[in-house]
Amino acid sequence: MVRGKALAHCGLVLLSLWLCIQSVPISVDKTKEIPHEELEPPQSADTGLHYDRYLREVIEYLEKDPHFKEKLKNANMDDIKLGKLSKELDFVHHNFRTKLDELKREEMNRLRMLIKVKQDIQGGNGRTVDHHALLKQFEHLNHLNPETFEVEDLDRLIKSATNDLENYDKDRHDEFKRYEMMKEHDRRERLKNMNEEDRKKEQQHYEEMRKKHASHPKVNHPGSQDQLKEVWQEADGMDPEDFDPKTFFKMHDSNGDGFFDESELEALFTKELEKVYNPENEEDDMIEMEEERLRMREHVMNEVDTNKDRLVSMSEFIAATKKQEFLEKDEWEVRARFCRKV
Repeated sequence: MVRGKALAHCGLVLLSLWLCIQSVPISVDKTKEIPHEELEPPQSADTGLHYDRYLREVIEYLEKDPHFKEKLKNANMDDIKLGKLSKELDFVHHNFRTKLDELKREEMNRLRMLIKVKQDIQGGNGRTVDHHALLKQFEHLNHLNPETFEVEDLDRLIKSATNDLENYDKDRHDEFKRYEMMKEHDRRERLKNMNEEDRKKEQQHYEEMRKKHASHPKVNHPGSQDQLKEVWQEADGMDPEDFDPKTFFKMHDSNGDGFFDESELEALFTKELEKVYNPENEEDDMIEMEEERLRMREHVMNEVDTNKDRLVSMSEFIAATKKQEFLEKDEWEVRARFCRKV
């Protein structure tokens, strides 16, 4: 469950690189030699996708091509989804194309091994092998051409990653619901195996823990003036009367790229979450805390991210602080259901 923050936001930050690529080809001297580079582990953060390493290595090698990097300017998501960006692969230097071929062959070998293991497990358990589900593992590349990385491979990779990352939060919510259901099931099974006296004691203890968990200070609405001022005062050591949205943004744009990505946004909610969850308390579940963090981030994104690129620019942030919603005084309702771990 807790692949947590590293997922979604970091993968989307990687994809946001594509949002800046123009679709008009440029003249490239492909005969100019570029030094040979060894394959190294990708430096960017894990996206959480099953083809994460392949995605990050492809992106990072394409960024190393000087002419491709020149295209990192002004395209939109529609251009990307229509495959206009993928055509730029024809202008990537042959040294990097060779590396991309190598990456694809490694990914093909990984997937073949993965498919074989899954088939062996399913067959060994007497289950019918779901070939359609297994083939979905290959959707991010053209498996009919296992040797070379072509325009279709880049197109498939972008479309698959875009779709998978857009649905990632939903998958996290669904996974959390399954976790909660299983936790409640385990608790009830434990009660069944107790005698009447122990069962009453356990139920009484459960109710005490539930009430203790529900007793916490007011949780400010995420993204509201009160919530941000609390961060400004308690985390930044600043006078709340001197709160300045532009300065606040710069202070919390940790990588200095001019945007709040999902990780940077989620970090802003730590003070609010600490009012409800404490890892040292028996009644507090840190998995529930991460579900609440996700809800807070989704709320702010829906309110502030006007162009829906899943990044918050300074202009979007400043505009949000001028809305009536910014003055929201109502307490944020913590929805993650209490169910003490057994």
